[in-house]
Amino acid sequence: MSQLNYEELIKKYDCKHLSLDLVEKMIKDRKIRIAVCRESFYIFFHFYFAHYVKYETAPFQREIFHLAEQKGSKNLFVIAFRGSGKSTILTTAYPIWAILGEQQKKFVLILCQTRSQAKQHMMNLKRELESNQLLKNDLGPFQEETDEWGSSSLVFSRLNVRVTAASTEQSIRGLRHNQHRPDLIVGDDVEDLASSKTREGRQKVSQWLTGEVIPAGDKNTRLVIVGNLLHEDSLLVRLKNDIGEGLIEGTYREYPLLDEKEVCAWPGKYPATADIEAEKKKLGNEIAWQREYLLRIIPSDEQLVHPSWIQYYDKLPPKTHKAYRCTYVSVDLAISKKEAADYTAIVSAMVFGRADRLRIYILPNPIIKKITFPEQVDLLKIYSKTAMDESRDILLVEGVGYQDALPQMLETLGIKATAVKPSTDKRTRLALIAPLIRSGKVKFPRVGAEEIIRQITGFGVEKHDDAADALSMLVSKISEIHFHEGTWIMFTLGPGSFEDNAVFYDNYVDIGDEF
Repeated sequence: MSQLNYEELIKKYDCKHLSLDLVEKMIKDRKIRIAVCRESFYIFFHFYFAHYVKYETAPFQREIFHLAEQKGSKNLFVIAFRGSGKSTILTTAYPIWAILGEQQKKFVLILCQTRSQAKQHMMNLKRELESNQLLKNDLGPFQEETDEWGSSSLVFSRLNVRVTAASTEQSIRGLRHNQHRPDLIVGDDVEDLASSKTREGRQKVSQWLTGEVIPAGDKNTRLVIVGNLLHEDSLLVRLKNDIGEGLIEGTYREYPLLDEKEVCAWPGKYPATADIEAEKKKLGNEIAWQREYLLRIIPSDEQLVHPSWIQYYDKLPPKTHKAYRCTYVSVDLAISKKEAADYTAIVSAMVFGRADRLRIYILPNPIIKKITFPEQVDLLKIYSKTAMDESRDILLVEGVGYQDALPQMLETLGIKATAVKPSTDKRTRLALIAPLIRSGKVKFPRVGAEEIIRQITGFGVEKHDDAADALSMLVSKISEIHFHEGTWIMFTLGPGSFEDNAVFYDNYVDIGDEF
């Protein structure tokens, strides 16, 4: 880079503590430039990777530099908007600084979702080393290798360092560079929309991280993962929750392009509102804009129940409350224990009030398991005796095909069960109760209904929908029985106003705002 370019860099990008005289010495003397850059990833980047610096460094980028250069092995998880420079900083530049800088890493492992992405990262790094003479002098010489796992590596013999790129498709068990296990692992976009769409896909990525990636390191290994917000249950969100619950140590950061007050995170690149609008028009997709730039999960048009609609309760109203009606139990049946088979789902709810004040409290810890027909009968026998008031509560069982036999079997055992024959498909049934969920007439426990919520918010993409169907049957039947109760009936009693001549049939009960 020419002296003029460095002069502009120093002036514009907050490197004023680097005098031109010092920059010239750094260019000429390897020991000086390594000594200067060793302690500061920020200076390292603006010296060796200055050709990437096209706009004034944003505050959030400064924070990323600061978090990356922290000592120790504290994990770092970053979600940032598309084009934020997160991959350039943390996937391309940081591994090099971690080798040359004070962290002195010996084996860097870069992980991507696919082999082609891993190969592209390695090509980018190799191209950088070949074209950046100063960087090549300080790191090189290097040689390219392909190991028995099919991953590609750059080996720097002078420093006894290896940088390896692999994918989630490859096994990384037992990876070593001489005596070193990976001491820095960087994951870049290890999941995408397709893999995060279903629970099975999300589970697969999560199990890969905990079962393959983390054990591949050592006790001082640092894990850095960067990506975008793809799903409410995606890997990075799970890691965020694990940090919040104290299950793992680490730092989690989200950097949307615009914050809640519409303040731009990178004014150097987007100095005016018109620049942001131009970027948005270039993308041409509102859902993608919300997801990729604002880090908001916007459901597709096919989603029937949105996560933001779910309303929770922390404490159940007591059954002694005057508005309590009864408890309903809904059973969605399946009889096979095969891997691909559906589950039997039993969902319960306590019902309070009626009409506009109807409230349906879904009870925590539904039963969702694979059991045979005899096991279903035994389970419901126990359930009816322990969790239901036989004189008041109502057991609903889907009456389709073989399932017709269960209510009959229960009747012979003295257990009253109501067979419910669905007249529409599962999707339509869920769509019909969605307004009740959105309005808050259906409330969920804060803990213990996660699988039900996952199935109704991910209906159509989640592999199983048994709990969602049991909920639909439950809420539909409750609504059918109780929602239209308490209607006005006219009696001709003589002269007077409407109110004087009307009697409210089946006194209306208000359960109160506290519920």
